[in-house]
Amino acid sequence: MSMPPLDHAATPDIARPLRQIRRLPGPFALPIVGNSLQIKLTRIHRDVEQWVQRYGPFMRAWFGRTLVLVVADSEAVGAVLRDRPDGFRRPLSSSVVSDEMGGVPGLFLAEGTEWRNQRRMVMAGMAPGAIKAYFPALVTVAQRLQRRWHLAATQGQAIDLDGDLKRYTVDIIAGLAFGTQVNTLESGEDVIQRHMDDILPAVARRSLSMFPYWRYVKLPVDRRLDRDVAALSAAVADLVQQARTRMAHDPARRERPPNLLEAMIAAADLEGSGVTDRNVAGNVLTMLLAGEDTTANTVSWMIYLLQRHPHTLARAREEVRRLAPDVARFTIEQMECLDYVGACASEAMRLKPVAPFLPVEALRDTVIGDIAVPAGTLVWCVMRNDTVADAHFPDAQVFQPERWLAEGGEANNKRASMPFGAGLRTCPGRYLALLEIKIAMAMLLGSFDIAGVDTPDGGEAQELMGFVMSPIGLTLRLARPQ
Repeated sequence: MSMPPLDHAATPDIARPLRQIRRLPGPFALPIVGNSLQIKLTRIHRDVEQWVQRYGPFMRAWFGRTLVLVVADSEAVGAVLRDRPDGFRRPLSSSVVSDEMGGVPGLFLAEGTEWRNQRRMVMAGMAPGAIKAYFPALVTVAQRLQRRWHLAATQGQAIDLDGDLKRYTVDIIAGLAFGTQVNTLESGEDVIQRHMDDILPAVARRSLSMFPYWRYVKLPVDRRLDRDVAALSAAVADLVQQARTRMAHDPARRERPPNLLEAMIAAADLEGSGVTDRNVAGNVLTMLLAGEDTTANTVSWMIYLLQRHPHTLARAREEVRRLAPDVARFTIEQMECLDYVGACASEAMRLKPVAPFLPVEALRDTVIGDIAVPAGTLVWCVMRNDTVADAHFPDAQVFQPERWLAEGGEANNKRASMPFGAGLRTCPGRYLALLEIKIAMAMLLGSFDIAGVDTPDGGEAQELMGFVMSPIGLTLRLARPQ
């Protein structure tokens, strides 16, 4: 059996025999169900992290009848992620779930040559230059959020942080993707957003389910999901057709696409692209599904952490009011100068990553650390282990944005934190996400004082694992600056 090492970080000591996954430490497993009864889907990330604390950074678990290698060592995790797409892929079960939900392909689940073809297309639309051209539209959405929050502050109303920030991200992503004005912040729920809000929990539930009951018996929630998927797919297909019609009437749009959808269509039409309209639609859906919750939840966690650390909040507010005080006059250069706000975002993602784990499947016999990993093995990469360990980040449990600046010293192992992944499959929307975060935070800190961030029980914010990891029920209270 050939077992090429992933890279130097994961290369085993040749003097030691390779360990077998079955012989690794791990929790006691029952026949058939394995460790399934010991975890809860809404907190599966926490349950696995607690196992790691007990059994170590390389351990085994049984998800039903599937033997899983859990890897929590950041160097080994990074090596695994850098070995995609050739050595590892997203689990086959994720593709099966996607097929059952309509099977619209996108970059998120694409593999091999198909992934490379689509990657070129998506990166063209998500490049910093393309996003910068769209910057005025981002500011327009931020001004809508400002007006909404000004009304809440004037009336003394608590703000549903999760709901409002999702509307903010949907308005940005839909406008960027489709080139159409979507205004859920002021005009209420959008059709596409309504379907996404129903689909996202179902994607998480099915992807993490130990038994695919829906293949045998469909509950009302599953039948509703089928209707949502069909309606969303039809809506996106119609948007693709509308974009093609615009491009046919105005050929200049093909040379200088004004939005991501038309940029992807233009790339797909190039000779030898290997990309179809179905791929274009899949990537539009992927952008919507992946971009709504992730950025919104990062901003929610960031606001929560800042409010709990007044000295960091004061420093971030001072930076914004000095460098970018007026949302109506925001420039891309101002956003790029907000170094401390950016450090706050990095620190929030270190402590509260919206993707605290990443499951992948080995495509070939390989080695992770000193462990033999046969092809087809499910590898559960724990993204939040070393990031909250003092050995990698001094005072690791403390929210300390300074550690991401030059003043933070060299003791922090910043490579251990990988909120956007690593290697070739790093999230293509990274630049857009960070820009959305800075714009939202600059608008908030420049326009309001934070009077409080409340949790449902008055205690610490609790983590809920769904499509991504989110805080439960945060409400924001704002006041006009004194």
